[in-house]
Amino acid sequence: MGKVEEFEELRPLLFSIAYRILGSVGEAEDAVQETWLRYDASRTRPVSAKAFLSATVTRIAIDVLRSARVRREEYVGPWLPEPLLDDPYQDPARAAELADSVSMAALLLLERLSPLERSVFVLREVFAFDFDEIAAAVGRSEAACRQLLVRARRHMHEGRPRFEADRQDRQELARRFFEALTQGDVDGLQSLLSADVQLVGDGGGKAPQLARAVTGAENVARLLAAVYPLMARIDITFEPHEVNGQPGALFRDRDGKILHILALDTLDGQIQTIRAVINPDKLSHLGPVADAWAVDQEVKRTRRTQ
Repeated sequence: MGKVEEFEELRPLLFSIAYRILGSVGEAEDAVQETWLRYDASRTRPVSAKAFLSATVTRIAIDVLRSARVRREEYVGPWLPEPLLDDPYQDPARAAELADSVSMAALLLLERLSPLERSVFVLREVFAFDFDEIAAAVGRSEAACRQLLVRARRHMHEGRPRFEADRQDRQELARRFFEALTQGDVDGLQSLLSADVQLVGDGGGKAPQLARAVTGAENVARLLAAVYPLMARIDITFEPHEVNGQPGALFRDRDGKILHILALDTLDGQIQTIRAVINPDKLSHLGPVADAWAVDQEVKRTRRTQ
């Protein structure tokens, strides 16, 4: 097998590692491309292409994350990961770990860790790498990696998200939610929301966004029921889709351009958190992006004419 074929076979794994470390599709894709350039430029073939490439993409991701953390501290409003609609890496033996680790809730928890803790946790807990491979990837001893993992596990377990176990139950709850949303049914929405539900929006200062998270079933239901029927009147449509392994939907303007995504965390038959990503920079990998400011103005004009 040649270098190109070897790399392409491992590309899904490399992207999945980088995305979980970075929480950004664009940065993960760049890290994978840089990994290829280094692999292509190397004069010797490693004993294990998987070990070499995984270590390389991890080191690149760590460097990117260190600079990204500074930018995220200056971010306007709440920061959410770039939405991922489909994880390219599949491993039936670790399906549960892969699905849970890519959720927005889990990625936000990972944000609390240092770049090294985050990388060690991802390689060990998600992808089951051996400690000698992890040590080579992060440039620390095996003993140091074990300590990093202990700290990472402690932080992650303290706030580990819980989700509806049954996929069919999740999808049915999401179906009822979006049906009530399009109808502007306040009572219907409220019945599906947990008492302390949160609605969080990420516009990054580049699109209309909530000034702060909205909390409580009644507050969230009333806000959603007031806004989304108006959006439907100006031909905003949505298509249900898993977002980061959880129920969600992709919203489009009348021209089919992407306006935003919603991702739902569900547990015990209720929606616990609703996350909206509307920052155009975080949606461009999904296709052409709508002008959210223009849509916002049209919604306001529609409201005034009611």
